[in-house]
Amino acid sequence: MQSALRITTKVLTGNKIEIEIPEAEIGDSVDVFVILPEKSEPKYRSVLDIIEESRRRHPSRTAEDIDRQLDISRN
Repeated sequence: MQSALRITTKVLTGNKIEIEIPEAEIGDSVDVFVILPEKSEPKYRSVLDIIEESRRRHPSRTAEDIDRQLDISRN
């Protein structure tokens, strides 16, 4: 029967990983599968996405409301 071993490790400098397999012997051949974690949000969002998100959060704010708030903050 073919056995499997699950090991969690960290990515090291140079985008390398290091694993230790106590059950293996020097010279054994092994198959390695790397499963990357799912990213919940892309690193870079477009400006349009940011503006749309802001509009969803503050749908009733007008340009005048924003200008008034900026004036208060500056003073």
